[in-house]
Amino acid sequence: MDRRYAIGVDYGTESGRALLVDIATGEEVATHVTPYPHGVIDEKLPGSGVNLGHDWALQHPYDYLEVLRRSVPAVLQEAGADPDQVIGIGIDFTACTMMPLNKQGTPLCLLDQWRDHPHSWVKLWKHHAAQDEATRINELALQRGEAFLPRYGGRLSSEWMLAKAWQILNEAPEVYEQTDTFMEAADWVVMQMTGEFVRNSCTAGYKANWHKREGFPSEEFLGALDPRLAALAKEKLRGPIKPLGTKAGGLTENMAHVMGLRPGTAVAVGIIDAHAMVPAVGVVKPGKLVMAMGTSTCHLLLSEREVLAEGICGVVEDGIVPGYYGYEAGQSAVGDIFAWYVEEAVPAYVKEAAATAGIGVHEWLEQKAAAAKPGDSGLLALDWWNGNRSVLMDADLSGVLLGMTLQTKPEEIYRALLEATAYGTRAIIEAFEQGGVGIEELYACGGLPQKNRLLMQIYADVTGREIRIADSTQTAALGAAMFGAVAAGAEAGGFDSVVEAAQRMARVREEKYRPIPANAAVYEQLYREYKELHDYFGREGNDIMKRLKAIKRGQA
Repeated sequence: MDRRYAIGVDYGTESGRALLVDIATGEEVATHVTPYPHGVIDEKLPGSGVNLGHDWALQHPYDYLEVLRRSVPAVLQEAGADPDQVIGIGIDFTACTMMPLNKQGTPLCLLDQWRDHPHSWVKLWKHHAAQDEATRINELALQRGEAFLPRYGGRLSSEWMLAKAWQILNEAPEVYEQTDTFMEAADWVVMQMTGEFVRNSCTAGYKANWHKREGFPSEEFLGALDPRLAALAKEKLRGPIKPLGTKAGGLTENMAHVMGLRPGTAVAVGIIDAHAMVPAVGVVKPGKLVMAMGTSTCHLLLSEREVLAEGICGVVEDGIVPGYYGYEAGQSAVGDIFAWYVEEAVPAYVKEAAATAGIGVHEWLEQKAAAAKPGDSGLLALDWWNGNRSVLMDADLSGVLLGMTLQTKPEEIYRALLEATAYGTRAIIEAFEQGGVGIEELYACGGLPQKNRLLMQIYADVTGREIRIADSTQTAALGAAMFGAVAAGAEAGGFDSVVEAAQRMARVREEKYRPIPANAAVYEQLYREYKELHDYFGREGNDIMKRLKAIKRGQA
């Protein structure tokens, strides 16, 4: 019998990858990565050299199409697969990555008239230059008692759709006026493949504050922010919003030729990258927390009911798996903290020792740190090197390392940073449980869990829970492929629900990380100290971190 495949395309920050998956077994048959030719645009616009401001992060829409042109044909060629064997394709994307389009669906930055204007370009998820707008949104929503605010932990991010759209209106009203619609990059790519104008419920819910029953924030609220903004939802965020697993359409003749696939191949609506990882590790029911761990960590959880707990970045009905409320929380830096330490603070002798041993610096530090016991170093850190996403939701907080002496070793600092991120995850777990959302099991996926055994053992010891690890190294792309198979449906050889797809395609390792009782007892003491430090700087009015940042800005 011929094999049947689905393709998942995972759009990251620096590159995109295609993954060809056997839908009967979940086997990852072939993968290919395409680095974005323009990368992250954060200093000057391509071609014109127009300078960008602080905290800007843009991208070029053609880079997304380049992934389809290069990576999809590459996986077919590597596997020797026939286009007729591919029944569906799904994509996941970083979010909120948004772009202004004209009436023809063309990004304004691709038009001669607007290509030299920064606000006409794609705003990447980590574009943070809309913080002033986000602050005002939060203040007014709290003042008015807007019902949507508690669903996002009481604070909307500068990374999200509303703040970015308002920044364009404030700083470039001519661009705003020319924009027929603001669209997530995920939805735009799907539109390029299918010719269909469809939004997905995942990005709409988590990043544009859309609610299945109540819709977007009201015209009254938007008008109170800015009278010019009143019609934003009705006019510039219009369009059908479809649940995950829905078929957006079939591949057009042109895109089928570009991608080397069959015209009409089913294309699923898009999904946020971290959220695609949930079914990819087999989590399709409540009580299982999925940690998508990389440079940052997203914590994702399903529940049968909607509760408003502290620190939740969003709760969206059908936002991850249809039929459940999907919860998101997160830490804004995890792997980035470890990378910062290795790149900026590790002494030269450590790098030399690692090179002599023929291993990487991270591996050398992990080996040395693993030889110690919890509490040996006398160190304690706060994991706020890039602010705190959950549970405090305060981007102006910064990192702390406490307890250093003249005897402190690099591997001790490294371990303290690993431990700090585990404490941050435990704080998130406790916030969920105090809000009434139970957690029975932990699952870890992404780049870190398979690289750093010490890190995962620390997480098990700190949280007091077993942790299961994804078997796939391409978990987001695997999840996207699952939704592609669901979009195709059972009649085409796929599945009628993502639950069915997960039963056949999801992959986790047999090995589990279990708490070591002696370690857990020490970490119980250290976590209490972490919480005291956490609350002192995060809740009790000692805003020295913010004052230091203000002084820094004053010197710029």
